[in-house]
Amino acid sequence: MAAGTYPPLFTLKAVARDVWIADGPIIDLYRMPFPTRMTVIRLASGEVWLHSPIAFRADLLAALQEIGRIRHLVAPNWLHYAHLQDWADALPAAETWVAPGVSDRARDRGVRLRADHLLTDAAPGEWAADIAQMIVPGSRLHREAVFFHHPSRTLILTDLIENFEAAKLPWHLRIVTRVAGNQHPDGAMPRDLRLTYDKAALAAAVRRMIAWEPARILIAHGRWYPGRATQELRRAFRFLDL
Repeated sequence: MAAGTYPPLFTLKAVARDVWIADGPIIDLYRMPFPTRMTVIRLASGEVWLHSPIAFRADLLAALQEIGRIRHLVAPNWLHYAHLQDWADALPAAETWVAPGVSDRARDRGVRLRADHLLTDAAPGEWAADIAQMIVPGSRLHREAVFFHHPSRTLILTDLIENFEAAKLPWHLRIVTRVAGNQHPDGAMPRDLRLTYDKAALAAAVRRMIAWEPARILIAHGRWYPGRATQELRRAFRFLDL
């Protein structure tokens, strides 16, 4: 098993009622190995919602289909769309939902991508009864959709918090993540990404997340937070005036 991953991979792991994660393999981004993670929610309708799909595998698809009909495939920011089309090809009846900037990036890179819907600052009717959402404003580069599953009080982030565990990294990346400010137990938004944000706008978005009163925080990269969610938000974003 590749270092830095969270085995078993391509396996559904229960988080809360109607909420699962599936951890995937490492991807190389800007010479940094990122473990990948997908969040899975079964809506009250029985339909299944996939956030940031990991690399496609038929056995994972079969496990997901035992939960319910896979209806929604979500690319939450401009970096988390790489495997969306593979899942869309396998599930032609599912709808794809992409954050601002995703379609442009895919087109610029010559990547085939079916983008059925653009994610906005309000949850669509398809899942509004189950999941709240917003597009976090304030960055000239990064537009990320964040989600809150009401029944389980689960906050779902992608790159706004990263929490790499030093024990899973080679020595040089332990230094990199420590300097970047995204190493466990003090995982947070990496410092280079912070520089792209207007702090007042980001602070307002974080205050809204805190107001949701989440019980846990799921993230795409590194160790996620099973409890003390509001405290972790205040810690991770302490560079803001909250």
